[in-house]
Amino acid sequence: MPDSLTAALADSIAGSRPDADTAAMAAARLALVDFLACALAGSRDHTVVTVRTAMGDTPGRSPVIGSTRPADPLLAAVLNGYAGHVLDYDDVHASVRGHPTTVIVPALLAALDPEAPPSAEAFLAAYLVGLETMAHLGRAIGPTHYERGFHATATLGPLGAAAAIAHLRGFSAETTAIALGLGATQAAGLRLQFGFDAKPLHAGLAARNGLIAARLAEAGLSGAPESLDGANGFLQVYGFGEARPERVREGWGAPWQILRPGLTLKAFPCCTAAHPVAVAGLAFHREGFRDAARATITFPPGGDAALVIRAPGTGIEARFSPEYILAAALVDGAVRLDHFDARPVRPDLAALAARVERRHDESAPRLSADPATRFVVVEIADAQGRTARRRVDGLPGLDDADAKFRDATAGSDALSAVPDLVRTMRDAGDLARLLQLLAQP
Repeated sequence: MPDSLTAALADSIAGSRPDADTAAMAAARLALVDFLACALAGSRDHTVVTVRTAMGDTPGRSPVIGSTRPADPLLAAVLNGYAGHVLDYDDVHASVRGHPTTVIVPALLAALDPEAPPSAEAFLAAYLVGLETMAHLGRAIGPTHYERGFHATATLGPLGAAAAIAHLRGFSAETTAIALGLGATQAAGLRLQFGFDAKPLHAGLAARNGLIAARLAEAGLSGAPESLDGANGFLQVYGFGEARPERVREGWGAPWQILRPGLTLKAFPCCTAAHPVAVAGLAFHREGFRDAARATITFPPGGDAALVIRAPGTGIEARFSPEYILAAALVDGAVRLDHFDARPVRPDLAALAARVERRHDESAPRLSADPATRFVVVEIADAQGRTARRRVDGLPGLDDADAKFRDATAGSDALSAVPDLVRTMRDAGDLARLLQLLAQP
């Protein structure tokens, strides 16, 4: 194979041993508990039935999280990715500028032979390789890709999923390179779908497309061996001329991207870019603020690119409205799942959100994969003339997903063993037990 960037990445994927890093493996277990919380809760969303019915409800042997009915692998990948992302409660990674786990884990689950699963540690190691791939591609492609309107979860996801499956199944570097190219040629997904049912479909389709890429490469289908390289390669075409290809392998696994800059587990079921706003609003609520005569939210340039809704009509749209999220935090002292369902937004929250102004600090560095470029400043004034100001740097997150899991599963006794099992599972029998637990309503 030619000496190329694609070949170098494929070598890294094939030769990686993340299972030797105990900290990375522990972080992968935590991420899996968090993802399963999101997917189990999301599996109850009525749109999951819509997707399953519309896509043919093809029976098969692949597990569908939260369902007793397994499905064809391609359908299962879509359904599990969709369920994991439908509540916008799943993890996010700064280098990806998107949601890696809700793509990679569904793709891996669909790639399993339920009758002969791999060891749990091999499954987790493959997940880490997929995440590393998405993160390094995200660093290399540059911020313009996202700001021009692409949803990185959808565009980088097929390559990350293909890489994870390639590692799990022990592909050669040559076959891995073909799989990456077949994933790259299926990369699609636009941010204009934020606030609609199509956004979580991005995660499901990315998982499915990564699975297709890996299966076709394994079967011997040919494809470009240098999909990342050159003027017509993935990075230049999708990076709008601002890609930095050297970042694809720079620092690979040293440390693993799940450790630094780290995976952010969401504390609130809404767009991550608005989480600092929620933190500020909740702090104001604790200080006695329950309303605002006026308020401003200041972002760095590009910091609110994902927050495409200013005046939401429904809770689904409100997931992408920092104005609404600030209002919910101030009035209710909480930012909950029921703030973001399909019902029309409450009139009191809509009225308060309309008094919030959004600004940008043009003197600040543009938002990038560097967490130091992310901040939000929130200022409010109430009807009594009191004022408050709070700056929140970086992304708030969770260190322990157990409480989130219990809440997401309504304290289900049948599922209560899942977090401990994920934290301790090692062999194929443990992974098979996990699949059995997830295959219940």
